[in-house]
Amino acid sequence: MATIQGEQRDTILSIRRALRGRCPNCDRGRLFQTYLRQVDRCSACGEPWGELRADDAPPWLTILIVGHLVAPVALALVKYSRLPDWAISTLLVAASLALCLLVLPRAKALFLAAIWASRARSS
Repeated sequence: MATIQGEQRDTILSIRRALRGRCPNCDRGRLFQTYLRQVDRCSACGEPWGELRADDAPPWLTILIVGHLVAPVALALVKYSRLPDWAISTLLVAASLALCLLVLPRAKALFLAAIWASRARSS
């Protein structure tokens, strides 16, 4: 838990709230305006979100997670499946794309909440 100037910010709680797409501060406002664009300010508590930047961390985490989920499935399909190669490739590309689209906004929310909770600011 980060504490500065008497205000406590619970990192785990803020990350849980952000993973649901809610404001890590109040849990009432939305964190994202669109798929990956964060709101400038929380509509409920007014916390500024537009100044925080996660940069390359969310894509890195997304690739890490999706790669670790898809690679064992790919190896198992190639070794044990009777599907043709084109079907395996199509299945793996579709699964990878779907997982990336699912994980990326949550990865960004995780990093935004962690940056906010630690009071780090972008320069």
